[in-house]
Amino acid sequence: MGIGYVVGALVLFALILVFKAIKTVPQGNEFTVERFGRFTRTLGPGLHVITPFIDRIGARINMMETVLEVPRQDVITKDNAMVSVDGVVFFQVLEAASAAYEVTDLHSAIQYLTMTNIRTVMGSMDLDELLSQRDRINGAILGVVDEATSAWGIKVTRVEIKDIEPPRDLVDSMARQMKAERDKRATILDAEGDKQSDILKAEGNKQSAILAAEGRREAAYREAEARERQAQAEAKATRDVSVAISGGDMQAINYFIAQKYIDALRALADAPNQKILFMPVEAAGTIGALGGVAEIVREAFGGGGGGTPIKRPAEPKRASETSGERSQYRTSERAASRAEAAAPPPPRPIAVPRSPWDPA
Repeated sequence: MGIGYVVGALVLFALILVFKAIKTVPQGNEFTVERFGRFTRTLGPGLHVITPFIDRIGARINMMETVLEVPRQDVITKDNAMVSVDGVVFFQVLEAASAAYEVTDLHSAIQYLTMTNIRTVMGSMDLDELLSQRDRINGAILGVVDEATSAWGIKVTRVEIKDIEPPRDLVDSMARQMKAERDKRATILDAEGDKQSDILKAEGNKQSAILAAEGRREAAYREAEARERQAQAEAKATRDVSVAISGGDMQAINYFIAQKYIDALRALADAPNQKILFMPVEAAGTIGALGGVAEIVREAFGGGGGGTPIKRPAEPKRASETSGERSQYRTSERAASRAEAAAPPPPRPIAVPRSPWDPA
């Protein structure tokens, strides 16, 4: 019976030894081994055997990257503005022994170190820089904290500022400032638009005036050229008439006078004012002018004339006419002359220039 108790006690002691000697380390963790309270080695992930009752597991260190929240705190900026700030820290343990034995509370040490450096970095900046340069703030805090924690066997990978909250009155002032700035920019843009519009309108008016001036100049050139050509034509016609007159041909000047005469009659008839015109108006002169034109045509196409007017042959005297008949004819002419002298004078026609072909 006593032997059974002894065997059972030995079996139980053997199980306790096995349990104490075999250690399993999870993935992503490392255990420190202490012998009589002194660090001896580090156990990585897997199955390990230690000396029971002599060696023991000291610290269980998480080797994975860890996120640590930084609590909210008040920070006074360089321009004496108070803001509330919080953030997060990302770190990873590289040496389990240093993390276990170089600092008492690793998480609290990282947290307080980060908070103090946040106050230091952000307190040296203005509020405008604080709100607009978060990357610069994160980089400055990361450099300081990583250098300070390198002795603890950890690596600080990132420091991020989550929220920067200014006081309520300061937020309202910033909103009014932003609104005023935007109104200023809108006013400047409107002024720039009006300026560009006025400049473009002035350029358009300038180009229009230049084109109009060029058009007037071209029209003046064309009109002057036309007057010059008309003057040359009139000078040539005058020279031709002078040559014709010097050669003894009077029909050329008669043609020009007749043309002016007919143009004057046309202008008189086309005048818009009221007028009374008794016809015929020097009909004999008009017929004479037309006769002169016809004579010029006959000379041009028939080759005759030579400037000498055509004489109508005298009517031959009838042989059978007696002296009594001649006396009776003279008596009737005298009676007609007396009747014509006694008749009232005809109405005077409108004065017109006398034609050179009017009978004398």
